[in-house]
Amino acid sequence: MSRARPSRSNGVAPGAARDARDEHRATAGTRRVDTLAALAAGGLGVAGFAPASVAPLAILSVAVLFFLAARASPRRAFALGFVWGAAHFGAGISWVYVSLHDFGMMPAPLAAIATLLFCVYLALYPATVAWGMQRVRGPLVLRLLVAAPALWVLAEWLRLWMLTGFPWLALGYAQIDTPLAGFAPLAGVLAVSLAAAVIAGALALAASRTAGAALVAGAVIVVLLAAGLVLRRIEWTAASGPPVTVALLQGNIPQDLKFDPERFGRTLDTYARLAEGTNARLVVLPETAIPRFLDAVDRGHLERLVGAARARGADLLVGAPTRDENGRYYNSIVSLGASASQTYSKSHLVPFGEFIPPGFRWVLAILKIPLSDFSRGDPGQRPLAVAGERVAPNVCYEDVFGEEIIRMLPEATLLVNASNVAWFGDSLAPAQHLEISRMRALETGRTMLRATNTGVTAIVDHRGGIVARLPGFTLGVLEGEAQGREGATPYVRMGNAPVLALAAAMLAFAVVMVRRRSTSGGVGRGAQ
Repeated sequence: MSRARPSRSNGVAPGAARDARDEHRATAGTRRVDTLAALAAGGLGVAGFAPASVAPLAILSVAVLFFLAARASPRRAFALGFVWGAAHFGAGISWVYVSLHDFGMMPAPLAAIATLLFCVYLALYPATVAWGMQRVRGPLVLRLLVAAPALWVLAEWLRLWMLTGFPWLALGYAQIDTPLAGFAPLAGVLAVSLAAAVIAGALALAASRTAGAALVAGAVIVVLLAAGLVLRRIEWTAASGPPVTVALLQGNIPQDLKFDPERFGRTLDTYARLAEGTNARLVVLPETAIPRFLDAVDRGHLERLVGAARARGADLLVGAPTRDENGRYYNSIVSLGASASQTYSKSHLVPFGEFIPPGFRWVLAILKIPLSDFSRGDPGQRPLAVAGERVAPNVCYEDVFGEEIIRMLPEATLLVNASNVAWFGDSLAPAQHLEISRMRALETGRTMLRATNTGVTAIVDHRGGIVARLPGFTLGVLEGEAQGREGATPYVRMGNAPVLALAAAMLAFAVVMVRRRSTSGGVGRGAQ
């Protein structure tokens, strides 16, 4: 009677089969660890931005992504980049839910789905970067120090204009208080992002433990930080005339009461009292501080608001909706007081919040947002001549677009941002928005005055430093001096073009070098 024996079909011994299973389990375990690392890195990277502002964490977060992607297949790298991005934006822009649900009155399930889908969309950018750096292939140093940073910056640039643009949490913003901020006046926040991404690539290279990697990485980091420090010392613009006294009014009107008709009289009284209590020559009110069409406001209310200012030769910049003879209405800043009245109307509108994209009118039945279909102001508007200065105004979200801010420069001597960030409650958004405004001041070499409804109201100097600020969710007046400035930084003159050209050249160089090595037999197609 014969006894069955273990099969050895295909020449595979039982020991070899066990080894294969163990290797598969090890690979699966590594994949899980890498996924968790990408998830943790993406979430923790948000602490690199305001309000936590632990700047190195933002770079380290990207370094972890680059390191994980560099040892994965292109498909796996895409997945890791997506996980990183979902965690990063899910944590960093969670305030979108607050805006949609708490103040837009969208039902909680729909607001959660909308926020999730938006984060999924944004996660595609780092996912594509991770995939792209692996598609370039070639030596590790080429992928991490050249291809990945170039792709990162090109992805941030795409976020500037895709679907009207959402450049929030661009890597460079987290570096506003580091030496790397010195690159901002030279070529904008994208240049800061490029420098930070190169450092992230250098850290990933050092962690790879390949021969000479630590030496190369250290040299790259030292050179970039030193260059940033040198650039930080350059005064790109000069003072223009004496400083002007300013007062920034923070009315702290709750968003759910802001457009209540019964509250309107109290709102105007609040701002009138604040304006009457200051002797500043330039007084700035927040976005839609007057929550009614300006031509529908009783003249007596307006006279009280501007009377004291006009009597002392001062000017007010007042946020209010305006409309033309054709019924189109605008989100505007209007100057009232000693100077001739002038108007600036917001040109970069927020989808769904300020205008409804074609085919989405049905959203109005879900979102309860007053005045949600503004018309776009002329992008070619010029500065407002008030209080002896030439003021470049921008409304709320507009100051996240650097190339739009520089349209009025170098003619303008001051920047003014009027915002109503009450839409986002007590979330990360107000502090993140102030961080973005600081970058605009540094890029342009101009003082930025921020008047907000609930915070953060602040005076930011031409080097991006906070001179003074009011606590959030308080009623108050921020008084101080603002120094007008003249001249132009390189960024004002050339915008994003130089850094985009550099990123494109870096990517082209990486591709050419890989193809050259491939044709010479130095690197095979499957090289990692």
